[in-house]
Amino acid sequence: MTLPRKIVREGKVGLPKRVRSPGHLAWVRKHGCCVPDCNGMPIEAAHVRMGTNGGTGIKPDDRWVVSLCMAHHRKQHTLGESEFEKIYGLDMKALAAEFARKSPHRRKFQ
Repeated sequence: MTLPRKIVREGKVGLPKRVRSPGHLAWVRKHGCCVPDCNGMPIEAAHVRMGTNGGTGIKPDDRWVVSLCMAHHRKQHTLGESEFEKIYGLDMKALAAEFARKSPHRRKFQ
């Protein structure tokens, strides 16, 4: 009997490999900033860590992204996700799930 090998994820032993989808990230970046009334550019694919398979220092699967302008993406990291959601009235996990559902690359996540 052979024992399963530990998987290395982002330099961390024992964590499963994250699912990546460059096509989905590119598709998300084609949308406007998710912050209401923002027309900022450029748009970035911002990973949502709260309530996903990510965490502090661990980027989640690419299915957990939302479109944010560069300025709001920085604020997401500076303020922390809870405070960012509170200030802008967003549910980033729900938004990311909606992006993943509508993505032409959604099969990658199933």
